[in-house]
Amino acid sequence: QVQLVESGGGLVQPGGSLRLSCAASGFTLGYYAIGWFRQAPGKEREAVSCISSSDDSTYYADSVKGRFTISRDNTKNTVYLQMNSLKPEDTAAYYCATDVLQAVLAGTPKYWGQGTQVTVSS
Repeated sequence: QVQLVESGGGLVQPGGSLRLSCAASGFTLGYYAIGWFRQAPGKEREAVSCISSSDDSTYYADSVKGRFTISRDNTKNTVYLQMNSLKPEDTAAYYCATDVLQAVLAGTPKYWGQGTQVTVSS
């Protein structure tokens, strides 16, 4: 069955960096889009970034443009989210999800990971 497992979260100081990983199994990652989403306590879920399957087009929320980079390694069936210049407002649970591109961009992908916590604090 389709499974997504996030890792790489943790506690980091403002200005620091983290790299999140999303390891996929049960399907061929290269055929689907992957999105990263986040949700902070008391806030709605927010789309952070997405990478397409067809041409590796990337999409970013305005709040993370220039600081976050999404990439994929189809040989490892893994997608990464490199997060630099982290801010306290980036604190949230981060989830990866997969489906066709339209569903990911609409925020309604079918398959979700369990999430990894990112906390940015001094």
